[in-house]
Amino acid sequence: MLLELVVENYAVVERIRVHFHAGLNLLTGETGSGKSIVVDALGLLLGGRASAETIRTGETRARVAGIFELGDAGAVRAVLEPAGIEIEDNELLIEREILAGGKSRAFVGSRPVAVSLLKELAPALADIHGQHDQQLLFSCEAQRDMLDSFAGHGGLLARVAGLYGEWRAVAAELEELERTEQEKLRLLDLWNFQRKEIEGAHVQEGEDAALENERRVLQNVQKLQEAATTAYEAVYDSPESAGALVRIAAKRVDELCRIDSTLEGLREHLKAADLALQEAGYGLRDYLSGLEANPGRLEEVENRLAVIGKLKRKYGESIGEILAFLDDVRRQIAGVESAGERMEKLRKELKRLAADYGKAAGELRESRRAAGRRLEQRVEAELAQLAMERTVFRVTAAEAAWSAGGADRVEFLVSPNVGEEPRPLEKVASGGEISRIALALKTCLAGPRTGTVRTLVFDEVDTGIGGGAAEGVGRRLKTLAGASQVLCVTHLPQVASFADHHYRVEKRESKGRTVVALEELDAAARTREIGRMLSGQKLTEEALRNAEQLIRANGR
Repeated sequence: MLLELVVENYAVVERIRVHFHAGLNLLTGETGSGKSIVVDALGLLLGGRASAETIRTGETRARVAGIFELGDAGAVRAVLEPAGIEIEDNELLIEREILAGGKSRAFVGSRPVAVSLLKELAPALADIHGQHDQQLLFSCEAQRDMLDSFAGHGGLLARVAGLYGEWRAVAAELEELERTEQEKLRLLDLWNFQRKEIEGAHVQEGEDAALENERRVLQNVQKLQEAATTAYEAVYDSPESAGALVRIAAKRVDELCRIDSTLEGLREHLKAADLALQEAGYGLRDYLSGLEANPGRLEEVENRLAVIGKLKRKYGESIGEILAFLDDVRRQIAGVESAGERMEKLRKELKRLAADYGKAAGELRESRRAAGRRLEQRVEAELAQLAMERTVFRVTAAEAAWSAGGADRVEFLVSPNVGEEPRPLEKVASGGEISRIALALKTCLAGPRTGTVRTLVFDEVDTGIGGGAAEGVGRRLKTLAGASQVLCVTHLPQVASFADHHYRVEKRESKGRTVVALEELDAAARTREIGRMLSGQKLTEEALRNAEQLIRANGR
């Protein structure tokens, strides 16, 4: 529900700030006073198109802000949570700025957002029906959505959408397999060659590093022998070796320990050093015994590294990448070999899903037709109260292309004149009739008040009517206001008399410029305004009495 609207530097508005309430909020004023500007400004908050031409002359930007009370905010949270925006105190601040260059900026909860987010929020917050919004009623898709809302078969609709999604996914996979089958058959020979080449090489992870090391050893046998011999002699195999010197030191420490037992720990250290040097010596000796020039083995290593290098140039920079490439080739081959089986399975699945979808879509069509008959009666009853009592309203649900919304083309047909065949709305209904049909539909679709109160906005929905029809419009708006907050711009006193809250819009001159003022009227001011609407510029006592009678008859 819209709690507050602020408009700055928009069209001829310098600044207005207005508080709205639950129930029926009506805006009246002289023709051209700027009543529709409020509706247009609210449209901007809901993602409407922005234009620099709407900025007040001499200003650099226009701004519109609105505070909405959310109640049960589930639908709003579903839009805001992915954007990381939190709701505070169950209220939501939305702002829109239009800059002189033509660009606009949007904010939700004081955070900048894309205008597309406002459009996503709009269905959960408000619905604007103005003189230029009647095209929506001409859309078969919109008519289908209205019928579904009236029917209340959301579970069946969700089942149809789910089956359609599954059917499309299977059809897409099958189409892709059939499209690529011939190409993959051409690649099969290549994949088989690549698999055989890699498998035939029997490469192992880490093998190349081991071979590189072995090649370096084989290429430097003489240097390794010289260095290892020198090390062996220094550690173990010479009178001056580290091992010999340690053994001499150990004998001397043994002699010391016979006299001073506190050196026992030192003797143990020397024994450990002797053992370590012996192990190092044995290791160097074994290493030397294994060192042998082997040109044949060097050639084998070189050849093996050449094989691995060739594979690296073709399939990857490391053996790991080569083996990963092999796994991928195996999968491709397996996919081709099993493609026929997979396609057959998909065809059976597609046939099953098509049958299930057809059955569910048929149930949905019957549900729509049954709901359509009920809606016809309800709308005709509503139109009878709007001076269209002889109007025939029909709902058709004919078979159409499959979609997530079913396989129906829903269309509203109307015959406002006796003896004429019902035809599509845009072909036979006038502007005023369309407005009344829209109001009748919204009245039929309105449910009981829930935790979330949406805002319904009507911009001169009473255009082209008067008398009893005007009273009927007022009653319909009053009915809608029982389930939703209603904002309505009207020029008819009969409609204005039903208001729960009445606002007057007027143009004034301030500092040599025209500005728009908007104020909420008290009881006395409301009577005078309705009297003005009845009598014109000159307010008469008779008009005031008539206004009082209207308010008593139709007001609270």
